[in-house]
Amino acid sequence: MVRNFVFAGLLGGAALTAAAAAAPANVVAKGKVAFAKCAICHKADASGTSTIGPNLFKVAGRTSGTLKGFSYSPAMVAAKRPWTGAALDAYLAAPSKAIPGNKMPFAGVPDSAERAAIVAYLQTLGK
Repeated sequence: MVRNFVFAGLLGGAALTAAAAAAPANVVAKGKVAFAKCAICHKADASGTSTIGPNLFKVAGRTSGTLKGFSYSPAMVAAKRPWTGAALDAYLAAPSKAIPGNKMPFAGVPDSAERAAIVAYLQTLGK
């Protein structure tokens, strides 16, 4: 229990990228399960094709609005945000607050542990 609390604490702020990169397998597995709500609109495979939302394969480290073949909102393109662990966490918490004017119609993931697991999972894609 304490270990999970400490791990969740490490996933906040600037430590998110490094901590998620070394996330325990059970956290990544939880993130894969939690990603099911994202998969309604997003693919996360090596196909390079997108659906309603952009394909999130190799999203970690990519700059916002740059996946070729996807029509992003002007706000997402203008943000030029590198998708670090902390940036992904902030965006998943409140997409319209993190990048005002983006076109993703999703309120966000309020639970910080669930967000951390999703970020950990996203950071494994393409590794």
